Amino acid sequence: MLRAVLAVLAAGVLQSTAGLAQEPVADTTAQALFVFLDCNAPNCDFDHFRREITWVNWVRDREDSDVHLLVTSQRTGGGGWHYTLDYLGRRDFVGQDRSLTYTSDPDDTGAEVREGLTQTMALGLVRFVDNSPVAPRLFVIYREPEFALVQREEEDPWNLWVFRLNANGSLNGEAQQSRYSIGGSATADRVAEDFKVNIRLSGRYSKDEFELSEDETYVNVSENYSANVDMVWSLSDHWSAGGGASANRSTYLNRDLAVFAGPAVEYNIFPYDESTRRSITFLYSIEVAAFNYELVTVEGKTEEILPRHSLSVSASVQQPWGEVFGSVGAIQYLHDPKVHSFNTFAIFEYRLFRGFNFNLFGSFSRVKDQFYLPAEGLSDEEILLRRRALETDYRFSMRVGFSYRFGSKFANIVNPRMRGGGGEVMFFF
Repeated sequence: MLRAVLAVLAAGVLQSTAGLAQEPVADTTAQALFVFLDCNAPNCDFDHFRREITWVNWVRDREDSDVHLLVTSQRTGGGGWHYTLDYLGRRDFVGQDRSLTYTSDPDDTGAEVREGLTQTMALGLVRFVDNSPVAPRLFVIYREPEFALVQREEEDPWNLWVFRLNANGSLNGEAQQSRYSIGGSATADRVAEDFKVNIRLSGRYSKDEFELSEDETYVNVSENYSANVDMVWSLSDHWSAGGGASANRSTYLNRDLAVFAGPAVEYNIFPYDESTRRSITFLYSIEVAAFNYELVTVEGKTEEILPRHSLSVSASVQQPWGEVFGSVGAIQYLHDPKVHSFNTFAIFEYRLFRGFNFNLFGSFSRVKDQFYLPAEGLSDEEILLRRRALETDYRFSMRVGFSYRFGSKFANIVNPRMRGGGGEVMFFF
């Protein structure tokens, strides 16, 4: 019986009378549900949600809410999106948390995904208003299917394989300079619960021409091509094992051809089925790396084969207080422990207090593995155009800022005219 009711709700559209639209719910403001939407996922159209779900009061700050609606997402193997909607009860609803999921089809348009997400969102909010004064003003419409639904097994002629092709080009210029670029990619993925394989091919060719004088023209050509194959086996809720191979050509890195291959193992502190909300993973791999250089290197090499291993720790957390995503990783070449690199980055957003968010992005790399640099010095043009990598011991990047939102706590009104707005101050340093 419960399944039948849920099927009716999932197939229906929750509606309300016109008196509930736009302004804070008119005659039941004190009893209406206050909802704070926390969604950075694809197709999260807040304007659309407010237009369609008018029987709750949308608020601008979590502290004013009865329900904190946290929406997270991740890609499916077929190319769609799997959304997890966590309804976190607050105030009178503490301890009444629940979760719903919605999975879009890879062929769905953005509008279709948005509608499916809206319907799922509304379905989850019903349980929080079923005993409120708003409940009598809600009703369910059931759309009868065109044909009776019959459960049947169906063979998949593609055996879960999904293929994507992409090609693009650009051309621009002016009197004394021009540029054209052409590129493309092809992917093949097969994702199952116990095993997945990803194949990637990509390439880009770019050419720039600059007239430096009447008799001199400088031409800059950049080529980047790569191929990758990764295979992963699911061993348990926390362990995975696999391996991969890749090949690439890069004029920037002085690579005529570079090939990498080896096994890897990964451990996730949290079960993989919680990955939309939180994950902390440890990934270790060992590889053989073979290089064929475009130009003779600083060490006098035109080709070489080197063993290396790597370890990376990645964390992703999305919680009501904010979100964190970051990684720390290191690669070391076994023929000489001094040849290594260390990379770390972090994206951090934290809600310090009502309406005030602190944002931080930072990355740092320690570079001790530039054995691929060409022995021949770079010209001024190559340096300015970043045609080839420069010698360095480190790289870094940082961005820090905060945002402060103040004013009315309600966020029910939708007015897209001329896309103006206010009430929020943002600073970046």
